[in-house]
Amino acid sequence: MPKVEITELSRADIQEAYDWWSENHSAIQATEWYEQLFKAIASLQQMPERCPKVPEAELSRGGVRQLLFGLGARPTHRIVFHFDIDADTVTILRVRHHGQGEL
Repeated sequence: MPKVEITELSRADIQEAYDWWSENHSAIQATEWYEQLFKAIASLQQMPERCPKVPEAELSRGGVRQLLFGLGARPTHRIVFHFDIDADTVTILRVRHHGQGEL
């Protein structure tokens, strides 16, 4: 089972999104989003190859993938990650809101 590592940049993305949810919706929703996000990240220990490559061509060639995530029926965020088969490691690179531009 691959080990999941979260970069400092992606941790900052997560904190920024959490803060936004707290300020613009509610602390309860922010906490729910946060908990479910980390469950989604943990799910990458199981078959990370199931996720499609990112649409950014240069990153896609490098094997960077994305897991779409949201609390409702439609995803609101994408968890951008790299799976290193040799090191058996999933590295979370960014957590981006769908409204943000490409990387």
